Amino acid sequence: MKQHRIVFMGTPAFAVPALETLLKTQTVVGVYSQPPRPAKRGQKVQKSPIHQVAEQHGVPVFNPEKLTPEATEELKALKPDIICVAAYGLLLPQRVLDVAPCLNIHPSQLPRWRGAAPIQHTVLAGDSMTDMCIMHMEKGLDTGPVYLRVPYPVLPNDTSGDLHDRMAIAGAQHLLEVLNAWPNIQAKPQVDEGTTYAHKITPEMRPTDWNKPALEVHNHIRGLAPWPGATCTHGDTTLKLLRSSLLTSSGQLGNAGEILSADGDGIVIACGTGSINITELQRPGKKAMPVAEFLKGYPLQKGDILS
Repeated sequence: MKQHRIVFMGTPAFAVPALETLLKTQTVVGVYSQPPRPAKRGQKVQKSPIHQVAEQHGVPVFNPEKLTPEATEELKALKPDIICVAAYGLLLPQRVLDVAPCLNIHPSQLPRWRGAAPIQHTVLAGDSMTDMCIMHMEKGLDTGPVYLRVPYPVLPNDTSGDLHDRMAIAGAQHLLEVLNAWPNIQAKPQVDEGTTYAHKITPEMRPTDWNKPALEVHNHIRGLAPWPGATCTHGDTTLKLLRSSLLTSSGQLGNAGEILSADGDGIVIACGTGSINITELQRPGKKAMPVAEFLKGYPLQKGDILS
């Protein structure tokens, strides 16, 4: 197995399998991650998942707010052979790209879903396939040539969280493949046709529109799960919808948002056309629950209207 001096740049949990793989197989001389920030309900300042893993292994961690010329000089001093990037959260200026070849883990069918949230948009759009790409970074947003592209299926009931976890592991495996073949591996330019952009996911996207066809509602729920979570209201209560399945895709089965049945197998809800089955949900101040457990503590029943 080839050894390289690696600087790793990443921040969230998605990047952790890649860093852990590199720590076992390469010489990681430094890790860059977003600065510690307030997180979760208590808004306590926390180090990122990548920062924590690096510290556990005694690897120097750098948290620049911006990759300034001074920060770039600090990076150069580490003398990396290759810079590996996974969901870092900062655009790399040309002066950083010039320090060493920069390889990026990108989970989409590039040029489809360039940008900040490729996994979520893959699911929101109802794509049945995606790719894990290991690409060469250049100044454009996810426009660089691709060293390795491996297709993966997206299952009909996959949430973004399900796909995220599988693709995080795949990204680590395929990054190592490229490093083992380096430098005798050629990158193929992306085509320009079919470019789409995966804009940032925001809480404003959460409300569920029951007037839409059932397939679109289903994709909305699974695309926003587990975060920020699709929502609906029952009376004055906001419910978070976390897992669903498509029952029927056509036909007018009731008023949009009407509960057609509610039992331990699911909450069946009419959409603009067709219906879906909710199997996991959450109410304020409570944990996410399978539907059978949820219904023991919260009275949803046939004929209720969700908005």
